[in-house]
Amino acid sequence: MLSFTDLEVWKKARILRNNINELAQSFPSEEKYRLQDQIIRSSRSIGNNIAEGHGRLHYAEAAKFLINARGSAAETIDHLIIALDNKFISEEQFDIFKRDCEECMKMINGYINYLRKQTNL
Repeated sequence: MLSFTDLEVWKKARILRNNINELAQSFPSEEKYRLQDQIIRSSRSIGNNIAEGHGRLHYAEAAKFLINARGSAAETIDHLIIALDNKFISEEQFDIFKRDCEECMKMINGYINYLRKQTNL
């Protein structure tokens, strides 16, 4: 059995998490316990939920955590919109990070479909 760290979707989430963390460090200091904290938490939650889902024995349990991971990616996009609206990031930065979040969501969907097919064998 592969480790969750071998999953391409988890690797993508890890890169996103690290990039979001670096981006959040550029936010104004008054956002440290507001937007900065929230965007870091939501981006961490993507990989955390992929890892936890991978550790579950049954598809239905795994899928629940993968759906949570997908939700965390969407939440991260919303935090990016807030950062854009408050001019903490540029439109170009927003587009890059949004695309990365959406790619994670697509990969999560693919992983859910893969697990579903394995269950139906």
